[in-house]
Amino acid sequence: MRRVTTLLLTALCLLPLSTQAAHATGYRYWSFWDRTGTTWTYATQGPATAVPSDGDVQGFRFAVSEDSSDATKPRGTASFAKICADTPTEDGRKRIALVIDFGTPTDAPSGETPPALRTRCAVVPDDATTAEALASVAKPLRYDTNALLCAIAGYPEAGCGEQVASGEKGKKETAAKKQHKDSGPSVGLLAGAAAVAALGGAAVWQARRRRNAQP
Repeated sequence: MRRVTTLLLTALCLLPLSTQAAHATGYRYWSFWDRTGTTWTYATQGPATAVPSDGDVQGFRFAVSEDSSDATKPRGTASFAKICADTPTEDGRKRIALVIDFGTPTDAPSGETPPALRTRCAVVPDDATTAEALASVAKPLRYDTNALLCAIAGYPEAGCGEQVASGEKGKKETAAKKQHKDSGPSVGLLAGAAAVAALGGAAVWQARRRRNAQP
């Protein structure tokens, strides 16, 4: 009986952990992307060190993400031929197609509204970095003391890679989403409750068995 009681207590202690995924911590920041054909790939370098070539397409997306594997890609189609169609070539300079996606109201800091997605064709010296190309078409940029890109074209006005509850998405979920979230207990909670119920049944069964076995 003592062993079953211990299992019951363990299951009860684990119940809060079953909902841990719903409260995972994310970060609100600008992610940096490279585009090859029709595919966006999370950049392996930061914009301050990446040196794109003439004809490259690169993108930035502001969103709440837990890590690079969870990062949200820039939206819409992106084509160098379309973005830089009206920009002629120049000797000693290169053209970089940039997609700047300011994200959605869900990801925006409190009190701010994201600007509309924009594309720009940056014309910069051949040895220019992506950060220099971005600065030529989307000022003002803002960086923190660790050279982390915090704002593009002045958005957001404040903050830089701050932690947020990714489940809340900046506390700007729609009423429909909130209703969906609150419509019932989570799968993890139900599973934990089922485990407790099963252990409780086992405890009752063992107790009856011991009573019946007594002379």
